[in-house]
Amino acid sequence: MDSGRSVSEPIIACRDVHKTFPDGRGGTTAALAGISLEVRRGLMVALVGPDGAGKTTLIRLIMGLMAPTSGKIEVLGHNIIQHPHAAESHVSYMPQKFGLYEDLTVQENLDLYADLHSVPAADRRTRYPELFAMTNLGRFTGREAGRLSGGMKQKLGLACALVQSPELLILDEPTVGVDPVSRRELWAILLGLVKTRSLTLLISTPYLEEAEFCNHAVVMYRGSILAQGSPGDVANYARGRTFQVRTPPGLKPRQMVASLLRISSTADAVPNGEEVRLVLKAGTEGDEQISGDKTPSGAREVEPHLADGFMVVLRRALASTVPAVELVGDGDISKANPDIAPPLPPAANHSDKPVVAVRDLVRRFGDFVAVDHVNFEIRRGEIFGLLGPNGAGKSTTFRMLCGLLPLSSGTLRVAGYDLRHARASARQAVGYVAQKFSLYGQLTVEENLAFFASAYGLRGSRRKRRLGWAVEEFELSRVLPNKTGEIPDGFKRRLAMACALLHEPQILFLDEPTSGVDPLARREFWQRITAMADQQVTVVVTTHFMEEAEYCDRMVIMMNGRVLAGGTPAEIRKIAATPDRKEPTIEDAFIQVVMDEQKAAAKARGAA
Repeated sequence: MDSGRSVSEPIIACRDVHKTFPDGRGGTTAALAGISLEVRRGLMVALVGPDGAGKTTLIRLIMGLMAPTSGKIEVLGHNIIQHPHAAESHVSYMPQKFGLYEDLTVQENLDLYADLHSVPAADRRTRYPELFAMTNLGRFTGREAGRLSGGMKQKLGLACALVQSPELLILDEPTVGVDPVSRRELWAILLGLVKTRSLTLLISTPYLEEAEFCNHAVVMYRGSILAQGSPGDVANYARGRTFQVRTPPGLKPRQMVASLLRISSTADAVPNGEEVRLVLKAGTEGDEQISGDKTPSGAREVEPHLADGFMVVLRRALASTVPAVELVGDGDISKANPDIAPPLPPAANHSDKPVVAVRDLVRRFGDFVAVDHVNFEIRRGEIFGLLGPNGAGKSTTFRMLCGLLPLSSGTLRVAGYDLRHARASARQAVGYVAQKFSLYGQLTVEENLAFFASAYGLRGSRRKRRLGWAVEEFELSRVLPNKTGEIPDGFKRRLAMACALLHEPQILFLDEPTSGVDPLARREFWQRITAMADQQVTVVVTTHFMEEAEYCDRMVIMMNGRVLAGGTPAEIRKIAATPDRKEPTIEDAFIQVVMDEQKAAAKARGAA
């Protein structure tokens, strides 16, 4: 590990780095605009910022996978621009989606990376057992990577990156799409590596709570660095501007959030238990008027987190830039403070019957029971969460609810239809947004909208009205002639949502809708969902992001095909309450439920 380089010498040194790409119109678009950054030995540095900020581009330049337009980059003392491979024997990189070969086994993936890095056979004999012990993959060496859970793929990707025992480890969004338990396990491994091996870590992440683990956070936006320093330094941008606000009687926290986010002085607002966490914009004092009144009644100032400072810095940058979004990046940030329509009064509900009723639901694949006698109900206008670790059975349950997979036994009624006999009819009453992009990439945005309008049987004036609504509501006019496969991910997400809502469904199913999405885009997304629920659209959502579960009215936590816990956010949080932890989060409760189930299963195996 000792390279003979000075401890004070930066592992990474970027000086005034610029990177431009052709814009398809004869000009160029700037992806990086003068980045200067140093990463010191033994530190963990997080790159955070909205989609399209330039994080992945910067990482690829540091790795020597592309050259900057101008500027200087040194890695481990080597000029990477002149000698892009000079440091590769000391640097490992785990790209998004883990960089695995899914048709190869765990062992074959590890061997392939060892071959690529010319790891000697003697080193492999000592390193492989260490990696298997670290990741708990020793029992699965013969399993194909494509058959691993998301958490196991994540660990295998990390093992492949560590097979050469690097000095510098670079990870690009390594925890996207995996559950909180797997994320926590990965960070335990990373923190151990930094402590025991003096490993230097550069990581990009959309999860701001993960950046709290790091020594240094770098906030990026539109190819520039807005702020950097310790997580506490970034949090301090929100000092004196962060409050907990009581939710008024008769109003749900998510509805309070929607109201606060329509106020110009608000930098951020998110549900937090029975309250709302409110952050005011820079230049707005805590006693400044909000919506005609002073700081809301019952508000109390609280210690800011990194996420609070991030939103203050980002809102300030948004206010100083032109709101139009170029077709580089993800296109999720189209407005500094999205003008989402206020919630409408709840529509009259003429029936107390649930719109989704699940009774003793079972799904088998051969001898394997993926869903084991599951029961729950969902009422009209509810936001209902299906939570669980990777492999819990929630995706299988979700697909049965959507009518995409037949049930083995039990009863399942959706929008009044028995899905054992009327799956096709039920699908007309539901909208579905898949986790992975599922529209037609070779068709234009306009052609996709037209196709789904026809598929849902829209005709005449209603068809014209709904297509016009979709284009306006999701701001798709600028990309209508573009092939869908070529537009940024943010516009793809908007288009998927628009297509799912064209026929005005009673129920909207959302499968990991914000996986990998930046915090600002998540706020905009949940404003839309809250407004829909307040108009009596029922929303069923799966998510691994526990902060989002706070927007749900009720939820269930599944594992091993069974429902282990269910209730409102307040009821779920109580599961993890202890004398030492009086205000647990939903993530605390989620992990408690999963760990208790794992312990019970281990005890049962031991007894057997």
